[in-house]
Amino acid sequence: MMRAASPRAVDPDALLPPGDAALRAAMLGWREALARERRMAANTVEAYERDLRQFLTHRAARSGTPTIAGLIALKPRDLRAFMAARRAEGVGGRSLMRMLAGLRSFARFLEREGHGSVAALGAVRSPKVERRLPRPVPVTAARAMTAPETRPDDDRAPWVLARDAAVIALLYGSGLRISEALGLSARDAPVPGLDEVRVTGKGGKVRAVPVLPAVAEAVAAYLSRCPHPLDPQGPLFVGVKGGPLSPRVVQYAVAALRGALGLPESATPHALRHSFATHLLARQGELRAIQELLGHASLSTTQIYTKVDAARLMSAFEDAHPRARRLPPRAESGPARTEAVEPAQGSSARSGHAARPGAAAGRGREHRPERRNA
Repeated sequence: MMRAASPRAVDPDALLPPGDAALRAAMLGWREALARERRMAANTVEAYERDLRQFLTHRAARSGTPTIAGLIALKPRDLRAFMAARRAEGVGGRSLMRMLAGLRSFARFLEREGHGSVAALGAVRSPKVERRLPRPVPVTAARAMTAPETRPDDDRAPWVLARDAAVIALLYGSGLRISEALGLSARDAPVPGLDEVRVTGKGGKVRAVPVLPAVAEAVAAYLSRCPHPLDPQGPLFVGVKGGPLSPRVVQYAVAALRGALGLPESATPHALRHSFATHLLARQGELRAIQELLGHASLSTTQIYTKVDAARLMSAFEDAHPRARRLPPRAESGPARTEAVEPAQGSSARSGHAARPGAAAGRGREHRPERRNA
């Protein structure tokens, strides 16, 4: 009778990042500083740490165990070799930009701790990447996605369909990120009678966003059907077993709607947030107010939507003007400016001076748009 092979022992050092004890301790302190002092989102901290691990693994394969002194003595060619290797593995420019941002963050931490400056990072340019404009969905499609009656035929429980409808209504009606919607607690549920709700965005920043009557009714419909008792301190939206709702479930629900309505692949949950901003701007929403509603730290991030609106206007002009010399007319990619936009109702974005898309797009050349907290 053959004896079963005993499981192989796992080397604890294999689970640690490459480097000596001092470098590993510095990495731990850096991670804690990112989360505690800089209040970075957990996903950003995880991505930065993963990029640093990959760089240290690359250095270990070439020069042995990485050390703090070895990082201080890096040459620009060392960083370029790593970037070239990542390019060869199919990594895109945006990921390389984030990788350099993570390495520079760690280098600043080492310098703050008195270890010296990684001069090589200042000699390496970030890769150029093509800036992609947000792709919102048209007003009619956004309304159809948030309408309770627009649900694909499936065998899911009615309360689950009501839950998905409430989450999607918050994404478009209040311009929330998925993480912000799923981060709402049951005690802060935006139910009828409330005209705003406070959400926690990136970096732990709290902001107030408007709650439309249709959104509040969708949340109330979900609460009336939810079979699980909700802890006031716990999450507002729960899964079928009563635990916190996963973002993947929301993405699946939107994908099902996308197929039922014949929408393109770009109609994602985050596209509903883009639609919230773009449709407000199309109805003369004030740019500063939209910035506050979205929770953008910089106005330059919000200005990207002025380019979306300007591009839509130019497309409409080329389609309609007899001298545009455009051969077959393009399919309509967005709503007409005269169409009513639901999120503008009851929103502070209608206050203040109207933002002219052309003028705002001009300002965008002075303040370069950033997408990192869109």
